[in-house]
Amino acid sequence: MPGTSPSGTLDDVQQSPSVPHLVVHDDAIRANTSLFADRTGGRLMAVLKADGFGHGAIARSVVDAGATSVGVTSIEEALAVRAAGVDVPVLSWLNPVDADFEGALLADVDLAVSGLELLSAVSRAAQSTGRRARVHLHVDVGMARDGAAPDTWPALCAAARELESRGTLRVVGVMGHMSCADHPDDPQNVRERLLFDNAVRTARRRGLARFATHLAATAATITGVGGTHDVHRIGAGLFGIDPSGTSDDLQPTLSLTAPVVATRAVGRGTGVGYGLDHVADRPTNLALLPLGYGDGLPRAASGRAEVQVRGRRRPLVGRFSMDMVVVDTGEDRLGLGETVTLFGRGDEGAPTVRDWAHWSDTIEHEIVTRIGTRVARVHRTVETPEVTRA
Repeated sequence: MPGTSPSGTLDDVQQSPSVPHLVVHDDAIRANTSLFADRTGGRLMAVLKADGFGHGAIARSVVDAGATSVGVTSIEEALAVRAAGVDVPVLSWLNPVDADFEGALLADVDLAVSGLELLSAVSRAAQSTGRRARVHLHVDVGMARDGAAPDTWPALCAAARELESRGTLRVVGVMGHMSCADHPDDPQNVRERLLFDNAVRTARRRGLARFATHLAATAATITGVGGTHDVHRIGAGLFGIDPSGTSDDLQPTLSLTAPVVATRAVGRGTGVGYGLDHVADRPTNLALLPLGYGDGLPRAASGRAEVQVRGRRRPLVGRFSMDMVVVDTGEDRLGLGETVTLFGRGDEGAPTVRDWAHWSDTIEHEIVTRIGTRVARVHRTVETPEVTRA
């Protein structure tokens, strides 16, 4: 969770050459955050769900760089942000009806509510703790996912206003989420903006007056299809991911490296891996890396992915195993412990997270969030590199 990873020193990395490392580039995260803070006029909620999109303890970095609030899914994630010493507003928006709402209120965590049952549960927690809950009402504008269905929205607003009049809670936000913002010309964007605007009007007609509105996430903010609202929820963009594919301003924030643990020279006709899907078409050299789909490398990228070795790209060959992959290094016989880059920032020719998403027929979000706990995290800041282990 954000802010919870134990830390060590750079010496830990240097003394464990047999361990793959995921380097988190704090300077890039800060640069991306600053860009969105400027673009949104300071109305930036940094979304740090899924352990900061797999980047770990970066809540303080994004706040320092201009985020004015933080968003997560679960209360557990929100409490971890608070434990990291972050004192800006924190919103948790995906919780079951029996979640620890009392703990959230005691930690000054805002809560999203999408139905009457959740509203009642939050109200009971407020009465139990004596803390007035800060609530964001969540409306579904078209995804049929989280959020109140349009036909239940007026009743939810009315019930929230009644509890607000009793002093149990205060509605501080109305939120929604767009389904097609990564395709700015999709007519669904217009429909969803209109639905959201109507939901806001309904909330005001039910007596709710002083709340912030937020609809746009990364893609809608970059393309502008989310309209102008009080807050922009930016998650993927902080980590160099543009779902719309229209921006060149974002910096990649992760590098994944692994050491060579074995090498061999093989002849033409040598098969590699399960099923012998790959057969060498010439004499060549192979290098073994100690990570595989058990560490988050997508097996779907087998036979397509490349890595960077000694400044040039080389193919991964054969099916990915749970714990290992094989590189065809051609005429180069690598040394044991030599470092291979699986993906990096792209400035020196290394494959990027975007490349891996393409090879795997998936999105970049999945690549960055699936790296497993056996890979050591290295938080590299401008001033002091800091190592964390899951």
